[in-house]
Amino acid sequence: MKTHYKLRLSVVAASVSAALLLSACQPANEKVELPITEEGATIDATEADAPAMDPHAGHDMSADAMVADGTPMTPMLKEYSESMTKMHEEMMMGMDYNDPDAAFAQGMLGHHIGAVDMAEIELKYGTDAEMRKLAQEIIDAQQSEIAQMKTWLASNPDTKTPTADTKAMQQAYADGMDAMHEEMMAGIADPVPDLAFARGMLPHHVGAVDMAETQLKYGKNPEMLKLAQEIIDAQKAEIEQMQSWIAANKA
Repeated sequence: MKTHYKLRLSVVAASVSAALLLSACQPANEKVELPITEEGATIDATEADAPAMDPHAGHDMSADAMVADGTPMTPMLKEYSESMTKMHEEMMMGMDYNDPDAAFAQGMLGHHIGAVDMAEIELKYGTDAEMRKLAQEIIDAQQSEIAQMKTWLASNPDTKTPTADTKAMQQAYADGMDAMHEEMMAGIADPVPDLAFARGMLPHHVGAVDMAETQLKYGKNPEMLKLAQEIIDAQKAEIEQMQSWIAANKA
């Protein structure tokens, strides 16, 4: 299973990290042996016992990591990478929730805050009239939905125990976030500000649609189901707009 595979990797990584910390405390001439994990070893844990997986665990979203990969650092790219890191942290809170409706609201709240941050970066650096107009429309629409989700969450806290759909819901969100991350990292690295915005916001919107469809599958609250459908309708139209604009403006 994919969850077991990720869990094996996380345990190995944790073991190596612990060994490296230990080695840092040893005298320079003292040999420290790293733990050896046999190939094919499995973790005796069921999916029900496994914690929600961090879909970005193997990805460093920091500006320093992008520079290490050979990407030229600019103030714009630094701001985008910082906004992605903040968005990831907010969304991971929702992924840990048990109740599907609360998980959607908390995860989409972080996702929307990330979209507003990206749109504000476009208004700061971008010059294309169409993309700047889209950025302002995203700010206006998503700030309203941010306020709605904050109000709803204040009256609808997460449940203390998992539901029958919790694990499947969490895995669906993890898979969607992983796919979104790869495309966004490539997009925001574009040196042309308007293209960086469009190429980064495009997979961000696709991720929002994926999240909303997960809510329609597992959620039950009428207000959150309605919001999910509204997000799908609005962002699919903007996805098509960005796809057309990128095709007409890419080098």
